[in-house]
Amino acid sequence: MKTPARKHPLWLAFMLHRVSGLALALFLPLHFWVLSYALTAPVTLDGFLRWTEYPLVKFAEFGLVFLLAVHFFGGLRLLALEFLPWSDRQKTLAATAVGAAFLVSGTFLLKAI
Repeated sequence: MKTPARKHPLWLAFMLHRVSGLALALFLPLHFWVLSYALTAPVTLDGFLRWTEYPLVKFAEFGLVFLLAVHFFGGLRLLALEFLPWSDRQKTLAATAVGAAFLVSGTFLLKAI
């Protein structure tokens, strides 16, 4: 019996990769906007950098690094799908990608605190 597409574990991996890419694409203009303060308004940048010391912002940075790591490892999974023969290990590789992303972002969070 076939599993419906949206209940398949690799569909979740696909959606996580898609959503993380979208979130990163939305974050990037904000990041460049803040970086532009280094050239145009250094005092404003200093104020923004002081704001980033709050615990909630640190946790949001953890989320951002998690999204980046998920997107990176999800991309590696897609490359494996393209260039390696299909096997049942693909689900394991998808779960490993999410686990590795959590490890990377968790390490970042522990260093940031």
